[in-house]
Amino acid sequence: MKKSIVLIAAVVIWSLPALAQHGEHGNGGHGGRNSVGGGHIPAHGPSPVRHPQQSPQMPHGYQDRSGHPEAPHVHGNDKWIGHSTGRGDEHYRVEHPWEHGRFTGGFGRGHMFRIEGGNRERFWFGGYYFGVAPYDYGFCDNWLWNSDEVVIYEDPDHVGFYLAYNVRLGTYVHVLYGG
Repeated sequence: MKKSIVLIAAVVIWSLPALAQHGEHGNGGHGGRNSVGGGHIPAHGPSPVRHPQQSPQMPHGYQDRSGHPEAPHVHGNDKWIGHSTGRGDEHYRVEHPWEHGRFTGGFGRGHMFRIEGGNRERFWFGGYYFGVAPYDYGFCDNWLWNSDEVVIYEDPDHVGFYLAYNVRLGTYVHVLYGG
């Protein structure tokens, strides 16, 4: 009887870390449907916006859950948070779309690139150059411009722009291709 109680106690004690991790997954922790970053790569980019919402007055208002970033991001279930303003958003209008050509290095899952250098105004990888949309500057302050991995997605709403998704952080910004 005493051995049974000790065995049960040991099993419960050894199970607590696993139970705690399981609870995190359901509430937005690393790896869950509502989690952000941590290596998750969305299977696809955002869908075109059918019912545009007004853009926030300040580049804030994207933290949809406690612990999520105050930046556009993607949940573990591939829900794109913050891609909601549609084609009429003046923050993402360019006079000459595709001025430097179109990016041909590959899109989405299966095409991950390590940033080799630069900053928000101009960064590069594999001979491809991009610049972050000025409205999105504040959303990439914590990007590592010499080592973060990004995945590029086509932007279905903003002509001339792509979306650069940061695999480490789970956040994304609008970028223009610079050749």
